[in-house]
Amino acid sequence: MYLNKVLLYGNLTRDPELKALPSGSNVVNFGLATNRTYKDKNGAKQETTEFHNVVAFGRTADIIAQYVKKGRPIYVEGRLQTRAWDDKETGKKNYRTEIIVDTFQFGDSARGAGEGHSAAGAPGSPSTSSGQAAQEESIKYPDEEINPEDIPF
Repeated sequence: MYLNKVLLYGNLTRDPELKALPSGSNVVNFGLATNRTYKDKNGAKQETTEFHNVVAFGRTADIIAQYVKKGRPIYVEGRLQTRAWDDKETGKKNYRTEIIVDTFQFGDSARGAGEGHSAAGAPGSPSTSSGQAAQEESIKYPDEEINPEDIPF
């Protein structure tokens, strides 16, 4: 079995560019930046940024183009695909690796401190049964954030 799966959470580097294909379906292209923080061999904290080319088709493309703008966070799941073409002027072969979106979620918006992303089953979100609401009330969440440096791996 082979696997081609990509999971990314990052910020858009440019506004989504919506286009129509000859078939009538829509396609959207945008850039996504992800950050990685690590300690080098001297123990100094380092940060690197990776830039990804992302493509979505159909209804997914329409929604992303309508609601997401440069600088906003987004979570995408998809697959890697590399396109190849010949440059018309130089004849040189060009390649571009892209993430083709299967599913996505909007990232947290710029909310006030203390407010979090509300999801089904999370405190403050509407529940569908009274048993579920009682279970949500009994869960105690820590007040402070988890420091990534405290994780042992």
